[in-house]
Amino acid sequence: MTRPNQSVQRLYVDTPLSDNASLSLEGNAAHYVRNVVRLSVGDALLLFNGRDGEWLAEIDKVGKKQIELHLVKQTRPQQQGGDIVLLMAPIKRDRLDYVAQKATEMGASRITPVITRRTQNTKINIARLSANAVEAAEQCNLLSLPQVDEAQRLDAVLAQWPDDRVIIFCDEHADLEAGLAGLQDLKGQKIALLIGPEGGFDASERDMLLARADTLAISLGPRILRADTALVAALALVQSQIGDWRR
Repeated sequence: MTRPNQSVQRLYVDTPLSDNASLSLEGNAAHYVRNVVRLSVGDALLLFNGRDGEWLAEIDKVGKKQIELHLVKQTRPQQQGGDIVLLMAPIKRDRLDYVAQKATEMGASRITPVITRRTQNTKINIARLSANAVEAAEQCNLLSLPQVDEAQRLDAVLAQWPDDRVIIFCDEHADLEAGLAGLQDLKGQKIALLIGPEGGFDASERDMLLARADTLAISLGPRILRADTALVAALALVQSQIGDWRR
């Protein structure tokens, strides 16, 4: 019988979840359960994989290298997540961790690091970005995870951009009121949010973006923002105006 727990730990697993299924945790997941939160036989966990909803599981065996569990019941069905693609010029490692966490919390469905002319950090640890996204989803009771892509050059991303998704380009030179009005016209459309590097976009990149019919330039106000702050401000603006905050 599953023992009640004041605060049941949530854990992401990359395995199918279904009625009466059994599974094993190994590696870092087993270490976390055994040595960090110190759960034992009969204790409960909440598991999710980003596809099959959330499930209550009970621990059957705690071994030195793996934890064996069985699923008791589904606690929440899978919900459709947001549909905001984040195009983000990489920044310093610790702040990039923050970006992955906040983008996940605020509803990004995909994170694509883009290399611009002024990007200083071009060595991106995609596994680390994904791990930060998982941690944010575990802690914030989320069921969906963003897809994390390998870094690509901005011009290469734009060259193969799909016709059905509008790019919202955060431009410090944009008119605030015009940008807000333009956002309202995007309700119900697929969108992407483009955040530039610390030094801003190169003039040629800005001209290229402004020349595109599928791109809307918006302002984030009169203050100069760090790239990670701009990310949070932009996602908050988009979600409040045309995103799932208005449902």
